[in-house]
Amino acid sequence: MASNSTNGDMTPLQNHVAFFDRNKDGVIYPWETYQGFRAIGCDVVLSAVSALLINGFLGPKTRLQGRLPSPLLPINVSNIYKGKHGSDSGVYDAEGRFVPGKFEEIFEKHSKSKTNALTSQELSEMLRANRVPKDYKGWVASWTEWKILYFLCKDKDGLLHKETIRAAYDGSLFVKMEEERASSQKKA
Repeated sequence: MASNSTNGDMTPLQNHVAFFDRNKDGVIYPWETYQGFRAIGCDVVLSAVSALLINGFLGPKTRLQGRLPSPLLPINVSNIYKGKHGSDSGVYDAEGRFVPGKFEEIFEKHSKSKTNALTSQELSEMLRANRVPKDYKGWVASWTEWKILYFLCKDKDGLLHKETIRAAYDGSLFVKMEEERASSQKKA
């Protein structure tokens, strides 16, 4: 069974991407994606490449009906479900709702060393298990999303914790990361 978000009328998938809508107008331009990646601690190169790839992939897929594709590659938050790719975990359904059973399945099937966390190897095994044959774009998209999450959020023991992954799915992780980064910069 899928669940809806408690944040207004937005689905969990919309909440996940809304962090990158820096001016909260419902549209995410590449410069906003870049700013969002910088806000969570990514370097200039990763932020720039991510902005180009993410907006280049999702912008045309999420454009509003009847509109021509824009060279500015805007992502429309309301249509983000149209940008779902294959070879994913299935934690978001076709409409962008969170599917708790699929989330739990990640850990039931792939978490071997700790029940509520994934190692780098377990994460790689999950990505291989989720591959749809010949879905190369989906493979790359899933690999990129998960490896960036692992790189940014693993703990000192190399574990990516369940609550961190859950927060990534509902979008709250990015807000927390930005707040923590801003706080640490003030102290420095």
